[in-house]
Amino acid sequence: MKQTTYPPDHRTGPDRKGADTAAPPPARRAPRRRPTSQQWAAWAFLAPVTLYLALFYAYPLYRNLDLSLRDYTVRSFVRGDAPFIGLKNFDTVFQDPTFGPALTHTVVFTAVCLFFQYALGLALAVFFNQHFRLSATLRALFLVPWLLPLIVSASTWSWMLNSDSGIVNAVLHAVGIGPVNWLTSPSWSLTSVIVANIWIGVPFNLVVLYSGLQSVPASLYEAAALDGAGAWRRFWSITFPLLRPVSAITLLLGLVYTLKVFDIIWIMTKGGPADSSITFATWSYQLGFGNLLPAFGPGAAVGNLLVVAALVFGLVYLRVQRKQALS
Repeated sequence: MKQTTYPPDHRTGPDRKGADTAAPPPARRAPRRRPTSQQWAAWAFLAPVTLYLALFYAYPLYRNLDLSLRDYTVRSFVRGDAPFIGLKNFDTVFQDPTFGPALTHTVVFTAVCLFFQYALGLALAVFFNQHFRLSATLRALFLVPWLLPLIVSASTWSWMLNSDSGIVNAVLHAVGIGPVNWLTSPSWSLTSVIVANIWIGVPFNLVVLYSGLQSVPASLYEAAALDGAGAWRRFWSITFPLLRPVSAITLLLGLVYTLKVFDIIWIMTKGGPADSSITFATWSYQLGFGNLLPAFGPGAAVGNLLVVAALVFGLVYLRVQRKQALS
Protein backbone atom coordinates (compact mmCIF):
# COMPACT_ATOMS: atom_id res chain seq x y z
CA MET A 1 0.00 0.00 0.00
CA LYS A 2 1.41 3.36 -1.04
CA GLN A 3 1.85 5.79 1.82
CA THR A 4 1.07 9.41 1.22
CA THR A 5 3.68 11.83 2.54
CA TYR A 6 3.01 15.42 3.48
CA PRO A 7 5.47 18.29 3.45
CA PRO A 8 6.87 19.15 6.87
CA ASP A 9 5.26 22.04 8.77
CA HIS A 10 7.93 24.73 9.33
CA ARG A 11 5.71 27.01 11.41
CA THR A 12 6.70 27.84 14.95
CA GLY A 13 4.94 26.55 17.99
CA PRO A 14 2.64 29.48 18.69
CA ASP A 15 1.64 29.71 15.05
CA ARG A 16 0.97 26.08 14.91
CA LYS A 17 -1.12 26.20 18.01
CA GLY A 18 -3.18 28.92 16.41
CA ALA A 19 -3.54 26.86 13.30
CA ASP A 20 -4.77 23.89 15.24
CA THR A 21 -7.51 26.03 16.80
CA ALA A 22 -10.10 26.82 14.14
CA ALA A 23 -10.83 30.57 13.81
CA PRO A 24 -14.48 31.50 14.31
CA PRO A 25 -16.30 32.46 11.17
CA PRO A 26 -16.87 36.21 10.68
CA ALA A 27 -20.07 37.45 12.34
CA ARG A 28 -22.87 38.00 9.92
CA ARG A 29 -24.94 41.12 10.08
CA ALA A 30 -28.48 40.52 11.08
CA PRO A 31 -30.74 41.15 8.15
CA ARG A 32 -32.67 44.40 8.34
CA ARG A 33 -36.19 43.76 9.44
CA ARG A 34 -38.73 45.36 7.23
CA PRO A 35 -41.72 47.05 8.87
CA THR A 36 -44.64 44.74 9.20
CA SER A 37 -48.13 45.55 8.07
CA GLN A 38 -49.12 46.31 11.67
CA GLN A 39 -46.28 48.83 12.00
CA TRP A 40 -47.29 50.50 8.74
CA ALA A 41 -50.87 50.68 10.01
CA ALA A 42 -49.69 52.24 13.28
CA TRP A 43 -47.70 54.89 11.39
CA ALA A 44 -50.67 55.55 9.14
CA PHE A 45 -52.93 56.21 12.13
CA LEU A 46 -50.25 58.31 13.83
CA ALA A 47 -49.50 60.51 10.82
CA PRO A 48 -52.76 62.57 10.84
CA VAL A 49 -52.43 63.28 14.55
CA THR A 50 -48.79 64.30 14.15
CA LEU A 51 -49.64 66.53 11.20
CA TYR A 52 -52.53 68.11 13.12
CA LEU A 53 -50.36 68.83 16.18
CA ALA A 54 -47.58 70.25 14.02
CA LEU A 55 -49.88 72.56 12.02
CA PHE A 56 -52.27 73.73 14.72
CA TYR A 57 -50.15 73.58 17.89
CA ALA A 58 -46.42 73.51 17.28
CA TYR A 59 -46.35 76.04 14.43
CA PRO A 60 -48.69 78.60 16.09
CA LEU A 61 -46.63 78.36 19.30
CA TYR A 62 -43.46 78.92 17.33
CA ARG A 63 -44.96 81.89 15.49
CA ASN A 64 -46.23 83.40 18.73
CA LEU A 65 -42.80 83.04 20.30
CA ASP A 66 -41.21 84.59 17.22
CA LEU A 67 -43.65 87.51 17.37
CA SER A 68 -42.76 88.17 21.01
CA LEU A 69 -39.02 88.27 20.26
CA ARG A 70 -39.10 90.65 17.27
CA ASP A 71 -40.16 94.22 16.62
CA TYR A 72 -43.10 93.61 14.35
CA THR A 73 -45.07 96.37 12.67
CA VAL A 74 -47.76 96.02 10.02
CA ARG A 75 -45.16 96.55 7.30
CA SER A 76 -42.57 94.18 8.75
CA PHE A 77 -45.28 91.63 9.47
CA VAL A 78 -46.20 91.54 5.78
CA ARG A 79 -42.61 91.61 4.54
CA GLY A 80 -41.27 89.29 7.24
CA ASP A 81 -38.16 91.34 8.01
CA ALA A 82 -38.80 92.34 11.63
CA PRO A 83 -35.57 92.84 13.62
CA PHE A 84 -34.78 90.59 16.57
CA ILE A 85 -35.04 92.46 19.89
CA GLY A 86 -34.93 89.63 22.44
CA LEU A 87 -37.00 90.13 25.60
CA LYS A 88 -37.71 93.82 25.01
CA ASN A 89 -41.40 93.15 24.31
CA PHE A 90 -41.72 91.36 27.66
CA ASP A 91 -40.07 94.31 29.38
CA THR A 92 -42.56 96.63 27.65
CA VAL A 93 -45.42 94.50 28.94
CA PHE A 94 -44.09 94.44 32.51
CA GLN A 95 -43.63 98.23 32.50
CA ASP A 96 -47.11 98.87 31.11
CA PRO A 97 -49.53 100.27 33.75
CA THR A 98 -52.16 97.80 32.53
CA PHE A 99 -50.06 94.81 33.57
CA GLY A 100 -50.94 95.05 37.29
CA PRO A 101 -54.73 95.22 36.88
CA ALA A 102 -54.68 92.57 34.13
CA LEU A 103 -52.67 90.18 36.32
CA THR A 104 -54.92 90.77 39.33
CA HIS A 105 -58.12 90.32 37.34
CA THR A 106 -56.76 87.16 35.68
CA VAL A 107 -55.90 85.60 39.05
CA VAL A 108 -59.21 86.61 40.66
CA PHE A 109 -61.27 85.59 37.65
CA THR A 110 -59.54 82.20 37.39
CA ALA A 111 -59.54 81.38 41.11
CA VAL A 112 -63.16 82.38 41.81
CA CYS A 113 -64.54 80.69 38.70
CA LEU A 114 -62.54 77.52 39.35
CA PHE A 115 -63.69 77.28 42.97
CA PHE A 116 -67.39 77.81 42.35
CA GLN A 117 -67.51 75.72 39.19
CA TYR A 118 -65.95 72.79 41.00
CA ALA A 119 -67.95 73.23 44.22
CA LEU A 120 -71.31 73.56 42.45
CA GLY A 121 -70.46 70.79 39.98
CA LEU A 122 -69.51 68.42 42.81
CA ALA A 123 -72.64 69.25 44.80
CA LEU A 124 -74.85 68.61 41.77
CA ALA A 125 -72.99 65.40 40.93
CA VAL A 126 -73.56 64.04 44.44
CA PHE A 127 -77.18 65.15 44.26
CA PHE A 128 -77.85 63.42 40.94
CA ASN A 129 -76.00 60.32 42.08
CA GLN A 130 -79.03 59.50 44.24
CA HIS A 131 -80.79 58.21 41.07
CA PHE A 132 -84.20 59.63 41.87
CA ARG A 133 -87.04 60.07 39.40
CA LEU A 134 -86.37 62.68 36.68
CA SER A 135 -82.66 62.59 37.56
CA ALA A 136 -81.64 61.95 33.94
CA THR A 137 -83.96 64.68 32.64
CA LEU A 138 -82.64 67.29 35.04
CA ARG A 139 -79.05 66.34 34.24
CA ALA A 140 -79.76 66.86 30.57
CA LEU A 141 -81.23 70.30 31.28
CA PHE A 142 -78.11 71.29 33.23
CA LEU A 143 -76.05 70.56 30.14
CA VAL A 144 -77.77 73.29 28.12
CA PRO A 145 -75.35 76.12 29.15
CA TRP A 146 -72.42 73.93 28.13
CA LEU A 147 -73.92 73.06 24.76
CA LEU A 148 -74.85 76.60 23.78
CA PRO A 149 -72.37 78.59 21.66
CA LEU A 150 -70.42 80.98 23.86
CA ILE A 151 -71.51 83.98 21.83
CA VAL A 152 -75.14 83.08 22.57
CA SER A 153 -74.48 82.62 26.28
CA ALA A 154 -72.52 85.86 26.58
CA SER A 155 -75.15 87.80 24.62
CA THR A 156 -77.89 86.38 26.84
CA TRP A 157 -76.09 87.45 29.99
CA SER A 158 -75.47 90.89 28.49
CA TRP A 159 -79.20 91.28 27.95
CA MET A 160 -80.08 89.97 31.41
CA LEU A 161 -77.61 92.34 33.11
CA ASN A 162 -78.49 95.39 31.04
CA SER A 163 -78.87 98.43 33.28
CA ASP A 164 -82.08 99.70 31.65
CA SER A 165 -83.95 96.70 30.27
CA GLY A 166 -82.30 93.70 31.94
CA ILE A 167 -84.38 91.13 33.74
CA VAL A 168 -82.04 91.13 36.75
CA ASN A 169 -82.63 94.82 37.46
CA ALA A 170 -86.33 94.29 36.85
CA VAL A 171 -86.39 91.65 39.59
CA LEU A 172 -84.39 93.93 41.90
CA HIS A 173 -86.84 96.76 41.23
CA ALA A 174 -89.74 94.45 42.08
CA VAL A 175 -88.29 93.78 45.55
CA GLY A 176 -87.49 97.44 46.16
CA ILE A 177 -83.79 97.51 45.23
CA GLY A 178 -82.45 100.17 42.89
CA PRO A 179 -80.87 99.33 39.54
CA VAL A 180 -77.25 98.18 39.37
CA ASN A 181 -74.94 99.02 36.49
CA TRP A 182 -73.65 95.48 36.13
CA LEU A 183 -71.70 95.95 32.91
CA THR A 184 -70.91 99.67 32.95
CA SER A 185 -69.73 100.11 36.54
CA PRO A 186 -66.07 99.42 37.42
CA SER A 187 -67.25 97.95 40.72
CA TRP A 188 -69.51 95.30 39.15
CA SER A 189 -68.12 94.48 35.70
CA LEU A 190 -65.65 91.81 36.86
CA THR A 191 -68.30 90.22 39.07
CA SER A 192 -70.71 90.07 36.14
CA VAL A 193 -68.33 88.21 33.85
CA ILE A 194 -67.35 85.86 36.70
CA VAL A 195 -70.99 84.93 37.30
CA ALA A 196 -71.56 84.30 33.60
CA ASN A 197 -68.47 82.12 33.30
CA ILE A 198 -69.40 80.10 36.40
CA TRP A 199 -72.82 79.41 34.90
CA ILE A 200 -71.21 78.19 31.69
CA GLY A 201 -68.56 76.00 33.39
CA VAL A 202 -70.66 74.19 36.00
CA PRO A 203 -72.11 71.59 33.55
CA PHE A 204 -68.63 70.41 32.54
CA ASN A 205 -67.68 69.81 36.17
CA LEU A 206 -71.01 68.09 36.75
CA VAL A 207 -70.51 65.63 33.88
CA VAL A 208 -66.91 64.71 34.75
CA LEU A 209 -67.47 64.40 38.50
CA TYR A 210 -70.71 62.46 38.04
CA SER A 211 -68.82 59.99 35.84
CA GLY A 212 -66.21 59.64 38.57
CA LEU A 213 -68.88 58.89 41.15
CA GLN A 214 -70.05 55.92 39.10
CA SER A 215 -66.75 54.15 39.86
CA VAL A 216 -67.16 54.43 43.65
CA PRO A 217 -68.43 51.05 44.98
CA ALA A 218 -71.82 51.27 46.64
CA SER A 219 -70.68 48.70 49.19
CA LEU A 220 -68.44 51.33 50.81
CA TYR A 221 -71.43 53.56 51.50
CA GLU A 222 -73.41 50.61 52.88
CA ALA A 223 -70.59 49.63 55.20
CA ALA A 224 -70.18 53.21 56.39
CA ALA A 225 -73.93 53.51 57.01
CA LEU A 226 -73.87 50.29 59.10
CA ASP A 227 -71.06 51.82 61.17
CA GLY A 228 -73.26 54.82 61.88
CA ALA A 229 -71.60 57.34 59.54
CA GLY A 230 -73.87 60.16 58.44
CA ALA A 231 -74.15 61.66 54.97
CA TRP A 232 -71.55 64.35 55.64
CA ARG A 233 -69.10 61.84 57.12
CA ARG A 234 -69.56 59.48 54.17
CA PHE A 235 -68.84 62.35 51.79
CA TRP A 236 -65.57 63.39 53.46
CA SER A 237 -64.35 59.85 54.18
CA ILE A 238 -65.41 58.06 50.96
CA THR A 239 -66.63 60.30 48.15
CA PHE A 240 -64.11 63.12 48.29
CA PRO A 241 -60.94 60.98 48.73
CA LEU A 242 -61.90 58.54 45.96
CA LEU A 243 -62.66 61.43 43.61
CA ARG A 244 -59.19 62.97 43.93
CA PRO A 245 -57.85 61.70 40.57
CA VAL A 246 -60.98 62.87 38.76
CA SER A 247 -60.99 66.14 40.69
CA ALA A 248 -57.37 66.80 39.75
CA ILE A 249 -57.94 66.47 36.00
CA THR A 250 -61.20 68.45 36.29
CA LEU A 251 -59.45 71.34 38.04
CA LEU A 252 -56.54 71.26 35.61
CA LEU A 253 -58.79 71.40 32.55
CA GLY A 254 -60.91 74.08 34.19
CA LEU A 255 -57.79 76.10 34.98
CA VAL A 256 -56.49 75.95 31.41
CA TYR A 257 -59.91 76.84 30.02
CA THR A 258 -60.51 79.71 32.45
CA LEU A 259 -57.07 81.24 31.86
CA LYS A 260 -57.84 81.69 28.18
CA VAL A 261 -61.46 82.88 28.46
CA PHE A 262 -61.83 85.72 26.00
CA ASP A 263 -65.16 85.69 24.19
CA ILE A 264 -67.38 85.97 27.29
CA ILE A 265 -65.49 88.97 28.67
CA TRP A 266 -65.11 90.64 25.29
CA ILE A 267 -68.78 90.34 24.37
CA MET A 268 -70.04 91.48 27.78
CA THR A 269 -67.62 94.27 28.77
CA LYS A 270 -64.67 94.35 26.29
CA GLY A 271 -62.45 94.42 29.38
CA GLY A 272 -63.92 97.69 30.61
CA PRO A 273 -65.03 100.06 31.77
CA ALA A 274 -61.63 101.61 32.50
CA ASP A 275 -59.93 98.20 32.36
CA SER A 276 -61.96 97.05 35.36
CA SER A 277 -62.52 93.57 33.87
CA ILE A 278 -59.47 93.24 31.64
CA THR A 279 -57.51 89.98 31.77
CA PHE A 280 -54.42 88.74 29.99
CA ALA A 281 -56.57 87.16 27.27
CA THR A 282 -58.48 90.35 26.45
CA TRP A 283 -55.37 92.52 26.87
CA SER A 284 -53.44 90.37 24.40
CA TYR A 285 -56.23 90.82 21.86
CA GLN A 286 -56.39 94.57 22.46
CA LEU A 287 -52.66 94.94 21.91
CA GLY A 288 -52.57 92.84 18.77
CA PHE A 289 -55.87 93.69 17.07
CA GLY A 290 -57.74 96.33 19.06
CA ASN A 291 -55.83 99.40 17.89
CA LEU A 292 -55.21 101.14 14.61
CA LEU A 293 -51.48 100.61 15.17
CA PRO A 294 -51.31 97.03 16.50
CA ALA A 295 -48.50 96.03 18.84
CA PHE A 296 -47.96 92.48 17.66
CA GLY A 297 -44.86 91.88 19.80
CA PRO A 298 -46.29 92.90 23.20
CA GLY A 299 -49.58 91.16 22.38
CA ALA A 300 -47.73 87.93 21.65
CA ALA A 301 -45.69 88.37 24.83
CA VAL A 302 -48.87 88.53 26.93
CA GLY A 303 -50.16 85.44 25.16
CA ASN A 304 -46.92 83.62 25.95
CA LEU A 305 -47.36 84.46 29.63
CA LEU A 306 -50.66 82.58 29.54
CA VAL A 307 -49.00 79.64 27.78
CA VAL A 308 -46.26 79.51 30.42
CA ALA A 309 -48.81 79.65 33.25
CA ALA A 310 -50.82 76.78 31.76
CA LEU A 311 -47.61 74.79 31.19
CA VAL A 312 -46.45 75.28 34.78
CA PHE A 313 -49.74 74.07 36.21
CA GLY A 314 -49.70 71.13 33.81
CA LEU A 315 -46.22 70.10 35.00
CA VAL A 316 -47.30 70.45 38.63
CA TYR A 317 -50.26 68.19 37.92
CA LEU A 318 -48.03 65.54 36.30
CA ARG A 319 -45.62 65.65 39.24
CA VAL A 320 -48.43 65.24 41.77
CA GLN A 321 -49.90 62.35 39.79
CA ARG A 322 -46.50 60.64 39.62
CA LYS A 323 -46.05 60.96 43.39
CA GLN A 324 -49.51 59.51 44.00
CA ALA A 325 -48.76 56.59 41.68
CA LEU A 326 -45.50 55.79 43.51
CA SER A 327 -46.97 56.11 46.99
